[in-house]
Amino acid sequence: RHIFEPFFTTKETGKGTGLGLAMVYGIVKNHGGHISCDTAPDRGTVFSIYFPVTGRETREKRRKDARPPVVGGDETVLLVDDDETVRQTGEEILSGFGYKVLSARDGEEALAIYREKKQKIDLVILDLIMPGMGGKRCLMELLEINPEVRVIITTGYSAEGKSRREVEDRAVAFLNKPYRLQDLLQVVRNALDGEKGKVPRSGSG
Repeated sequence: RHIFEPFFTTKETGKGTGLGLAMVYGIVKNHGGHISCDTAPDRGTVFSIYFPVTGRETREKRRKDARPPVVGGDETVLLVDDDETVRQTGEEILSGFGYKVLSARDGEEALAIYREKKQKIDLVILDLIMPGMGGKRCLMELLEINPEVRVIITTGYSAEGKSRREVEDRAVAFLNKPYRLQDLLQVVRNALDGEKGKVPRSGSG
């Protein structure tokens, strides 16, 4: 059961937040489904996902209750996260909605990419807690390179008080993980369109 909980991981801080299954769990639950896990030593693991049959009445109700459609774009986004699953998921979501995506696994790599391609990068999505150079220092370095850089800060850890205010004041948005697809796309679009704001933490249940 714990493997589906947000932020459950056996890794030390800064070595990845283990959000992959939590994000899957959230997507399945948001669609009224169920996910189960069957695992055995030396045999591997099987995940089973079940979704309810959707009838016409249910489809019509969902259509009425649906949020406004999220608009994609063709801008270039630099996605920085030490968790490979989060990077891959983010790349797939953003590229699926038309964005061009560059990715980096830590602050040092992000700065190298930004220095080389800053004229082409429209937005940076930056994880706050990473091994090596973390998000806070990377943000400050990015602002030194370009005071007008647009940065969305993401984190799977609790960031409160002065530390959070420092990055929030310099970023265009703060997005807690695990985030929903629509939240990510909406905050990205708002940031690119010049709308400063925050998206609340997305639960998984």
